[in-house]
Amino acid sequence: MKKNKSLLLLLTLVLAVGTLLAACGSNGGNGATNSDAANGGNNTATDSGNSGEEKLAADQTLRINLSAEPPTFDPGQAQDSQANTVLNLMYDGLTRMDESGQSVPAAAESWDIDGAKYTFHLRKDAVWSNGDPVTANDFVFAWERVLNPKTTPAPPYSYQLYYIKNAEEYNKEKVTDFSQVGVKAVDDHTLEVELVAPTPYFLGLTSFYTLFPVHQSVKDDAKWAVDQSKMIVNGEFTLTSWIKGQTIELTKNENYWDKDNIKLSKINMSLVNSSATELASYQNGELDRAGHPNGEIPTDQIPILKDQLKDELQIKGIASTYYYEFNVTAKPFDNAKIRKAFSMAIDRQAIVDNVTLGGQVSAFGFVPPGIKGLEDEFRTENKDDYFTENVEEAKKLLEEGMKEAGYTTLPEITLIYNSSEAHKKIALAVADMWKKNLGVDVQTENQEWAVFLGNRQSGNYQVARAGWTADYNDPMTFMDMWVTDGGNNDAFFSNAEYDKLIQEAKGEEDLAKRQENFKKAEQILIGDEQVLMPIYYYTNVSATKPYLKGVQLDFSGAVDYSRAYLTEQ
Repeated sequence: MKKNKSLLLLLTLVLAVGTLLAACGSNGGNGATNSDAANGGNNTATDSGNSGEEKLAADQTLRINLSAEPPTFDPGQAQDSQANTVLNLMYDGLTRMDESGQSVPAAAESWDIDGAKYTFHLRKDAVWSNGDPVTANDFVFAWERVLNPKTTPAPPYSYQLYYIKNAEEYNKEKVTDFSQVGVKAVDDHTLEVELVAPTPYFLGLTSFYTLFPVHQSVKDDAKWAVDQSKMIVNGEFTLTSWIKGQTIELTKNENYWDKDNIKLSKINMSLVNSSATELASYQNGELDRAGHPNGEIPTDQIPILKDQLKDELQIKGIASTYYYEFNVTAKPFDNAKIRKAFSMAIDRQAIVDNVTLGGQVSAFGFVPPGIKGLEDEFRTENKDDYFTENVEEAKKLLEEGMKEAGYTTLPEITLIYNSSEAHKKIALAVADMWKKNLGVDVQTENQEWAVFLGNRQSGNYQVARAGWTADYNDPMTFMDMWVTDGGNNDAFFSNAEYDKLIQEAKGEEDLAKRQENFKKAEQILIGDEQVLMPIYYYTNVSATKPYLKGVQLDFSGAVDYSRAYLTEQ
């Protein structure tokens, strides 16, 4: 989930801003997570606005599907694309991204930037859904929750606030007084933020859900984020119904400051983890949109749908990476040669040609195409050639790794993936390649999204499916998650040189040096240590009814329905 989600925000240092997915992750959760729970998204906006010739439908109820249920609606704890989509409808950050990728006013009506100091001026007409005013102290309260080392569970995205002076020190208990952190409410409508160093993409981060405000009534209430009756929000929609495992209903927030520009009255989300059922519902007129980033279209149907739904089906590359991650503390993947052998022994092109069928591109690095570099995108300037596929070399490395680890035979290995027909097909294909090319039997195990996410976070796995979507348009959104003890570092990787390169890049104003740091760090992550096994760079595969307008799809794969509307069919 992570996210600056549109094109590029032109900045002084040529760096562009983006929001999350997502983190999240992965499809169903990756970066952000921004993880993602389903898959990717799209890289352009599909709608230019409500033209004068269009006539709005009488019923402004949008119908979509989520293929996985968000584990939480706490902005400070979320880390997946499903939660990202819903949270962006229920909350306003200081800024939001418009369809061209620019940061536009949201809870803040304006801001001043003076080097590393940001002063946000909050709008006086912004209120919570219960009528309370939205104040600067609500942001201070929310950010302190994320950074507080006593917050349980530890927020996975706390490091996204480390750009703020003393934020990392407070989170790691080197500073114990939060008043020393560079964020303060000057008055009810003025929020002052002091960064460690000028950070061109920080403005875009303020539209990412980890930095959303939280109503202060949630203090000491551990259950508020899973109980719709306790959710007080400041965004376009409120959560009015949540039947676990079945449906989520959002209703237009009549207290929202910009309610006159919100046309949808309701958003009904089914919770169906079946791509075949989702496609059938779309074709039967029960859904207005299907596919990524929150749902899934059956991969074997894509070639057929290119003809059947040629005016509705969209396939576009996005800044998101599909990969398997190794738990580098779990045997046998605590050995780098064994990790390399497994990565070199699969045929990525065969997977995208015969399994995924959505125009994906084989990946040999972690940072995907579409992320900003110097004069061009980062991947254009730095080729993803950190390793090659070579079965004979893989066999040799596996033998060497087993000898180093003292194995005559490998221990039992299980590959886990979250519930998805596409993930299952990929896992079976990869396991078959490992059997054929390395002679290794690998069990595959499907897990429900929340369980799967918990096992990854706790290290209760050997190798796991993952995906990561950009939270903002800079290589840092992919690289800083792997620092030692990082909140999204589910591989439990630790490398002092890697940490040093990333830390230097955060404060480096020379863009060429900064980019060189990223290149060296990616070499360590992928080329030297093979912490991850990249498989492909995502595409967004989705179908949208012609009468649905105003859906904003961005470079990272995230989707924004807040300004969508339905026209007469």
